[in-house]
Amino acid sequence: MNTYLLIILILLVADAVLEFVVESLNLRHLQRELPAEFEGWYDDEKYRTSQDYLKINTRFGLLQTGILLPVMIGFILLGGFGWVDGLARSPGWGMIPTGLLFAGILMLLSRIIHLPFEIYDTFVIEERFGFNRTTVKTFVLDQLKGLALGAVIGGLVLAGILWFFATAGSYAWLYAWGALTVFQIVMLYIAPVVFLPMFNKFTPLEDGELRQAIEAYADQQRFKLSGIFKIDGSRRSTKSNAYFTGFGRWKRIALFDTLIEKHSIPELVSVLAHEVGHYRLGHIRKMMAVSILTTGLTFYILSLFITRPGLYEAFGVAYTPVEGVPPLYAGLVFFGFLYAPIQTLLGIAGNVMSRKHEFEADAYAVDTAHAPDSMVDALKKLSVDNLSNLTPHPLKVFLEYSHPPVLERIRAIRGGTKTAV
Repeated sequence: MNTYLLIILILLVADAVLEFVVESLNLRHLQRELPAEFEGWYDDEKYRTSQDYLKINTRFGLLQTGILLPVMIGFILLGGFGWVDGLARSPGWGMIPTGLLFAGILMLLSRIIHLPFEIYDTFVIEERFGFNRTTVKTFVLDQLKGLALGAVIGGLVLAGILWFFATAGSYAWLYAWGALTVFQIVMLYIAPVVFLPMFNKFTPLEDGELRQAIEAYADQQRFKLSGIFKIDGSRRSTKSNAYFTGFGRWKRIALFDTLIEKHSIPELVSVLAHEVGHYRLGHIRKMMAVSILTTGLTFYILSLFITRPGLYEAFGVAYTPVEGVPPLYAGLVFFGFLYAPIQTLLGIAGNVMSRKHEFEADAYAVDTAHAPDSMVDALKKLSVDNLSNLTPHPLKVFLEYSHPPVLERIRAIRGGTKTAV
């Protein structure tokens, strides 16, 4: 058997086994008794509902893996990638347009396979627990917009990468890294203004007590905002959120309408202070720097494997040129399978860093908004309203959580450790 194929099959199975072990441990870690910190916030029925929500989502996720893993392995072993490559080559185009067609076919197949799971998740599971507000029309439009953006933005990025690796020789990875870094930075400025409004309506927060409180806090911290916006998150879900976006004079605070509806003004100011803390403490810049370095590492390792015929043979794709250029577009896809364990390790390291940042942003919010009780109440309300798992297994947290469990955050705010990961 091809060595690359054997390694990739082992990685696919190992990833599924790890998921099963982690999720099983997470379910067993559920506690029947409500944590004392949340007494008065949950009644017995609501707490059982939150645990049922976790159980159903976990089992549904494992069911997806149990179906999709054999589909993927079958697709590889039965020559599915070779078949797609044949379709992409049939018009007789050059390497880059052939690669775009190859990627487009795979993207479409992926969407078709995943769509039933997304429909069930949205209209059955989320509906059952009272979260879903997405209409069929909104769901369809979201899917079409996502495909269109993926085709346009993904197509531009893929075409650029292929061009560099086809023409720039041994330094292709370096040029591709630099170009993609510039593109990502530009997108950070463009996305909040151009792309995000395609999915949600951003309305300037109306004048009133909340806006005055937010502006007073921002003025006190000498933090200039280009706008405070309310998002119509309730069009899709009752869940709440808030986030900070943009840089320089394009800095924006975005609050879900569901968040505004359910929280008091001191709680909302605390949430805002947390987001400001991420910016003031340099978390956004640090995470961006890590992302850029990670991208460079990825491109370098890619350059070591993308021209190895054995990688193509593993997936049943002939390493024969397309108008004089190897089928590098297929190598990009296949490399993703091989790179998966490195990506997992980098993701774990990124989550450790992110959880540390969350503790620091909480501390910043408490120190600057001077309302620790409001911050704690905001975290509790978010947890209850979103039916969050209050007692996740430590291994689940270590591997997957970008935010610390809510009880750890509350303990830190009340004076406990701020360094737990």
